[in-house]
Amino acid sequence: MTLTMSIPALLFPAISLTMLAYNARYLAIAALIRQLHKEYVSSLSKTIGIQIKQLRKRLYLIRNMQAAAILSFLGAVITMSLLYLDNNNGANFVFGGSLIALMISLILSLIEVQLSTKSLSIQLNSLEKSSI
Repeated sequence: MTLTMSIPALLFPAISLTMLAYNARYLAIAALIRQLHKEYVSSLSKTIGIQIKQLRKRLYLIRNMQAAAILSFLGAVITMSLLYLDNNNGANFVFGGSLIALMISLILSLIEVQLSTKSLSIQLNSLEKSSI
């Protein structure tokens, strides 16, 4: 397959939207952490403590998701630069790395969504126990 300038250029909007979504998740979690911290300090609830531990894991994942997405974006730019310089072998190699970085970012996103669901489940269990 011949790699043309338009192929890595197709990654630009996809990676940009992915990074925007990751940033929105980060901002939502940051607000939630601040809120839970206030509640935890006042009540020392075990449920809130568990949620805070889950949020720490999620922040770690989001940081790595963002880093992998940035590497993918950078790889697409370098690929286009190498194609411009007629270095097709280097462009193919870098583009492959860019795709791998994007896959890693998406896998980490899947794991983070699973943790997010688990955190919501903990909160729902707490609500169910208090309503019984």
